[in-house]
Amino acid sequence: MKKVEDVAVIIQARLSSQRCPQKMIRPFANTTLMDIALQKLQDSKIPNENVWCSVYEPELKELCSKYPFNVYERTEKSALSEGTPMTEMYEWWDKLPHKYVVMVNACAPMLTKETIENFYFDYCKSEKAGMFAVMDKKNYFWDEDGTILTPLKEDVMNTKTAKIIKEAAHCLYAGSLEKVGQGVWMGDFNKPNDIELWSMAERESLDIDYEWQFNMCESLYKMRNK
Repeated sequence: MKKVEDVAVIIQARLSSQRCPQKMIRPFANTTLMDIALQKLQDSKIPNENVWCSVYEPELKELCSKYPFNVYERTEKSALSEGTPMTEMYEWWDKLPHKYVVMVNACAPMLTKETIENFYFDYCKSEKAGMFAVMDKKNYFWDEDGTILTPLKEDVMNTKTAKIIKEAAHCLYAGSLEKVGQGVWMGDFNKPNDIELWSMAERESLDIDYEWQFNMCESLYKMRNK
């Protein structure tokens, strides 16, 4: 069990995306991706004082100032980092008054407030230092050598009886701030059960990296929120 006050929530964003420029603040269904993410957190049961916006550009700082959250002023070096070393991109690891952090992907507009809440509070109750959202897939998969990873249970392919295999959702992550400082995010993926895998609905995992994904997700978001 973790104390709620020890578990922060981080929304980290930047405007330097090459594949979908300015996606965090561009008009998206009469709002923006950043506003959607922050509004969900504001409407959630997660304490406002636990939420941090890690941003560098003035436009993002101004947007975040509209919400009752903490703003961590990210450095340019962090905003331009591609993740190596980890402590460069997640430079807040030793600067937040918390022990653990839940990171929410602001580029996943279909992610619901309820799913974020459930992940957060399940992490608070978890004994594990790391938690990672996944999707349960019932399908057939092969490795690069052609070896099937989900053996047939019958003589024909039947996804109803296929063995469940878990796929990364890339939406919700959690880990210890101390471990991040050691270059370990969530835990050891090569060590069974070191990280708690948390299943979520695939329909909420749609992530935006490219223009076609921006347009598709905007259409789906509008339909869902009619």
